[in-house]
Amino acid sequence: MLTEPLPSTLDVRKAAARGVSISGALNLANLPRFTALLAAEQGEIDAELTFSRDEEKQPVIEVCYQAKVLVECQRCLQAMPLELAGENTLGIVWTDDQARHLPRHLDPLIVPEEGANLWELLEDELILALPSFNYHDTEDCKQILSDYTGPAPDEGEGDNKPNPFDILAQLKTDK
Repeated sequence: MLTEPLPSTLDVRKAAARGVSISGALNLANLPRFTALLAAEQGEIDAELTFSRDEEKQPVIEVCYQAKVLVECQRCLQAMPLELAGENTLGIVWTDDQARHLPRHLDPLIVPEEGANLWELLEDELILALPSFNYHDTEDCKQILSDYTGPAPDEGEGDNKPNPFDILAQLKTDK
């Protein structure tokens, strides 16, 4: 399936008045803040933005996205695949004061100019969707870590090592 790239800017107020819907792909190279949080600049991001007006005639954007990226496992420090998906509805406003008066179910998108940067909007959504910590399944990490550490020592080997505190015991008995 061939997907068109998502435009970087759009007059969101006019799009909401017309009821426009845009879908497309986004290149990770266009999202520097998001790619700084990833293990590699490989992945796919597909997004759909639907502009409309709600019951109160407030211009809104419905944001839906799916992303497949590589993040770093915090246990073994290896790259691991992660799928992100989410939806959010944003109320388009001009000022902070208007944002304070939005209904609670709407997050504000403050757009003081005509055009809003859609790439930054999606980048913010993706950053918020990233989990704080990423881990492989325990068995996958154990396998990766065992490749680095080698075979586990036998339990009987630990008994043959000299005790470093034996010297202190000798000093105590010498007095």
